[in-house]
Amino acid sequence: MGAGGRMSVPPPSRPMKRSPYSKPPFTLGELKKAIPPHCFKRSIPRSFAYVAYDLTIAAIFYYIATTYFHLLPSPLNYLAWPVYWACQGCILTGVWVLAHECGHHAFSDYQWLDDMVGFVLHSSLLVPYFSWKHSHRRHHSNTGSLDRDEVFVPKQKAEIGWYSKYLNNPPGRVITLAVTLTLGWPLYLAFNVSGRPYDRFACHFDPHGPIYNDRERMEIYLSDAGIFTVCYILYRLVLTKGLVWVVSIYGVPLLIVNGFLVLITFLQHTHPSLPHYKSSEWDWLRGALSTVDRDYGLLNTVFHNITDTHVAHHLFSTMPHYHAMEATKAIKPVLGEYYQFDGTPFVKAMWREAKECIYVEPDEGDPSQGVFWYNNKL
Repeated sequence: MGAGGRMSVPPPSRPMKRSPYSKPPFTLGELKKAIPPHCFKRSIPRSFAYVAYDLTIAAIFYYIATTYFHLLPSPLNYLAWPVYWACQGCILTGVWVLAHECGHHAFSDYQWLDDMVGFVLHSSLLVPYFSWKHSHRRHHSNTGSLDRDEVFVPKQKAEIGWYSKYLNNPPGRVITLAVTLTLGWPLYLAFNVSGRPYDRFACHFDPHGPIYNDRERMEIYLSDAGIFTVCYILYRLVLTKGLVWVVSIYGVPLLIVNGFLVLITFLQHTHPSLPHYKSSEWDWLRGALSTVDRDYGLLNTVFHNITDTHVAHHLFSTMPHYHAMEATKAIKPVLGEYYQFDGTPFVKAMWREAKECIYVEPDEGDPSQGVFWYNNKL
């Protein structure tokens, strides 16, 4: 049940030059007019069909693992578990994406229904739904801004740590990527690592932290309650089934989910061709265009095309994911060079971006000094 049915957007993989950073010759309204009106219509039955499909596949994987793996002869029983972890992790990443849709009010026409579904799905994956919904909304409102964006905010050269030069080599990049993909998500939620700097400690679990305003604080408490409930259920499962069972069935797939969501976000906003802006130059449309579509092969469908329709998503975040492929195809002629796509295999792209995108700085001789580009010269 891939988003967009048989629609596809197969732009050729090509060396990417820098994205234009001047004021675009089109408006958001002109982009919207290029998209067929039905792409903005949300369908409750269709949205729930994706949820039911993903959860059914996840249940089948669970049933196979718990019913048949112990019957396999050695070493097949040991080899079967990594296959389960990979497949279950990918499917649950798709569930994570559907909850993300709810946070954008792209699931249905009813905010209460979106919040209910998103809260259940995200809490089950140990994501504080409302907490992340609000910080993620601010990311969409400030994409590409060096001063106000919320996540994966690149550092300027003077701000990078002293240790960066010691990690700017193959072993250092392996360590950096391993830590980022395994611990990056919980570190961001708990300590705002890689997030926007605040004048005091920022945490997604703190209702009175600087990320949230007074109107949002009760929802943060509710998010915390959801996480606490799931943690208690896991605790009871550990007492009943054992720690190894819980880690094998739930823990390792969740680790893969967390790794993919960090990787997807990293690659959507990190590329040598993408500009970042100081407040003197930033505006919403140019910031929204400072992102790139990627190709994850078959996983594009498993991840509901959040990977290869991200430009359209930043322009129209309330559009359902199952129309995003068609919308991307419609706006590409209008966007022209402002549309960025990179078909590099994601593992290769991850390594390249970790190597080339260390910090940002303006070009020498740039009179504005407000447009920043990635560099790696330490």
